[in-house]
Amino acid sequence: MEKTLYKGFRLIDGSGSVPTEKAYFVVEDKKITTLGSGKAPEFDGLVVDLEGKTVMPGMINSHVHITMEPVGDPTSLMIKESPAKTALRGTANLKKHLKAGTTFFRDLGAPAGIDFDLRDAVKEGLIEGPEFLAAGKCVTMTGGHGWFMGREADGPEETRKAAREQLRAGADVVKIMATGGVLTKGVEPGSPQLSMEEMKTAVVEAHKAGKKTATHAQGTEGIKNAILAGIDSVEHGIFLDDETIGLMLEKGVYLVPTLVAPYFIVKNGVEAGIPQFAVDKSNYVMKFHMESFTKAYKAGVKIAMGTDSGTPFNLHGSAPMELKLMVECGMTPMDALVSSTKSSAQLLGIDKDYGTLEEGKFADFLVLDENPLENLDTLFKINKVFKLGKEVR
Repeated sequence: MEKTLYKGFRLIDGSGSVPTEKAYFVVEDKKITTLGSGKAPEFDGLVVDLEGKTVMPGMINSHVHITMEPVGDPTSLMIKESPAKTALRGTANLKKHLKAGTTFFRDLGAPAGIDFDLRDAVKEGLIEGPEFLAAGKCVTMTGGHGWFMGREADGPEETRKAAREQLRAGADVVKIMATGGVLTKGVEPGSPQLSMEEMKTAVVEAHKAGKKTATHAQGTEGIKNAILAGIDSVEHGIFLDDETIGLMLEKGVYLVPTLVAPYFIVKNGVEAGIPQFAVDKSNYVMKFHMESFTKAYKAGVKIAMGTDSGTPFNLHGSAPMELKLMVECGMTPMDALVSSTKSSAQLLGIDKDYGTLEEGKFADFLVLDENPLENLDTLFKINKVFKLGKEVR
């Protein structure tokens, strides 16, 4: 059995602890078997000297759309093309995340069960990419946000059935649409959609099956409805007030901010082929989005990193930019790194095996030329990526 000793590096283990200098660990059979600092032990396998480098866990992205292509109008493209072409796009996008340092993610919406097939193909070794959890079709009201890749449902019994259908199909998580959004024409981000009662039945079904739930929720009333329905994470959370933040703290609900999603739409604009309605909505929400994130972070709401990759010009592999925006909004660099490692692993329910670099956990890690606590830009130029103990070529 192949064993490798990595030594001499600065270790940021993902837990939020002070970095360890002159660290070492042994990787054997995909996992870290020994970890320490100082003089490395005598070793009879391969030895890799990483002196001057920083090692941190692979990033965990809590909000991705692996089958969406980040062009100006990704929804129109998805509606027009065949499931086979969409699957091929997803396969290519997986490698982009992996090369950019994301070693695990959560996919929150795809058509035709394609995300389930991609997830299983990665597990079986048929294609290369990060491991991931998949939601399948989002549960949305008729004509609601994301209807083009969702399961439309109206009324509590219909949303119950919709959740059960996704669980039967193989969903790891149930995604529920609480409000309108930016990319669906004719709906408003601040407007509530599915009611609390409708969402609650879907949440109950997921929790009965031991699965977590996530909600696309941008407007205040819809966010509150989702929290009261028992949701596990609020995605985007653009319009947060003090009462909503208080509810999130009380019930332990995570915020996955996805700050980069409107940022890239505003940055590129209609000139890049983004529909006018999406640019207008993004211009309106971006300021509120950043203010809400800052307020939630300062209040102590649990934050997990997610990018919404696949939205316009929000490239697959955009996690470093999300971290930069979070820091620009007042988050410390260490807390930003923790949001992309330990906190995301806890939200996804995979923290027993992933999220921090510890003995007994899988060896998903990044080798960086600089200390990201001093220069986050080093994440845009990752030296090496390791997935399950093997270097990604």
